[in-house]
Amino acid sequence: MKKVLSIILGGGAGTRLYPLTKLRAKPAVPVAGKYRLIDIPVSNCINSEIFKIYVLTQFNSASLNRHIARTYNFTGFSEGFVEVLAAQQTPENPNWFQGTADAVRQYLWLLEEWNVDEYLILSGDHLYRMDYRLFIQRHRETGADITLSVIPIDERRASDFGLMKIDDSGRVIDFSEKPKGEALIQMRVDTSVLGLSKEQAKLQPYIASMGIYIFKRDVLIKLLKESLERTDFGKEIIPDASKDYNVQAYLFDDYWEDIGTIDAFYHANLALTQQPQPPFSFYDEKAPIYTRPRYLPPTKLLDCHITESIIGEGCILKNCRIQHSVLGVRSRIESGCVIEESLLMGADFYQPSVERQSSLVENDIPVGIGSDTLIRRAIIDKNARIGHDVKIINKDNVQEADRESQGFYIRSGIVVVLKNAVIPDGTII
Repeated sequence: MKKVLSIILGGGAGTRLYPLTKLRAKPAVPVAGKYRLIDIPVSNCINSEIFKIYVLTQFNSASLNRHIARTYNFTGFSEGFVEVLAAQQTPENPNWFQGTADAVRQYLWLLEEWNVDEYLILSGDHLYRMDYRLFIQRHRETGADITLSVIPIDERRASDFGLMKIDDSGRVIDFSEKPKGEALIQMRVDTSVLGLSKEQAKLQPYIASMGIYIFKRDVLIKLLKESLERTDFGKEIIPDASKDYNVQAYLFDDYWEDIGTIDAFYHANLALTQQPQPPFSFYDEKAPIYTRPRYLPPTKLLDCHITESIIGEGCILKNCRIQHSVLGVRSRIESGCVIEESLLMGADFYQPSVERQSSLVENDIPVGIGSDTLIRRAIIDKNARIGHDVKIINKDNVQEADRESQGFYIRSGIVVVLKNAVIPDGTII
């Protein structure tokens, strides 16, 4: 794997994940109480013995830069690195990144300096565990110029994805973006060619791109240099290349979730608490997910009732009830609180006890969840200050709302309280 260079695409402005992306890049969004989305592809690379990793980004990259600098520091005895490449204006190109392919094109001068055989292009906002060595092995065995990782899809979900058609050798011969009706039927393929059993192939007769690609070094350089007007891999570069190059499909038949919307993000996090077997587990010793070591104290629970939940380290919970929820690092929950089906991201710091006490005296709200508060089906971003006797329950069952001045949004019926927001005592949302 020394001959492979990984490029993680940090994504665009993350408008569908707003307001979680208001102050941070999409790959820096916290997940599972203590990780960030970028930790998933970086950890997959490390577990696959790929240690040369660039992360391309251009929106709100300060927290992403900080997280990567504090987390991934390979010793001086290897060529390994994880570096952020932010969008920049140059005399040759005064524009920001115009798309996934354009982002890679603008840093081609740097990527060409590495003596590698393949470029592995990944997305920074997916939740999955994958051994890229098998992916690269398939790429090399088939003599492919480009290999796409695909997932098998059933008929019900097929129209939501960009689909591909393959021949009997697994070569990609056609593409269709979210087809319906007769066009959808035309995209049916025999997925047993890629390794599914005959029974499973009948249930999942479509294949969809995961947005993960391997390019031969020379092929990627040539494609990006000869077609400057094409800015996107999935929509332009790869479909056009399939006519003249050997484009192969590699089947990934395991859990994969594109965390592109608030709804998908919310459900992917809460699914981690499922018993007996969550769809994705962070408890895999053979392929761990790495993140920043914070050296926090253990979580303290004082007379609490907790069911089907994940609690990050360094939390203090007093006489409360937590059900089917995920609580991030340094969460503080005061007595009498009920948290149900919610995601709390915790805090970046501890408030000194003197400051917390003076806050209570001066009617200033301390960081955390105040006493006798009810939170149901909500996402509470970091450092939020929720007052006493607050009810965040979406009482009018609103599906979409922008209440930035009041410290929250509603997306798909899920209340999202902003980072650093203050929700006064007695508020009902």
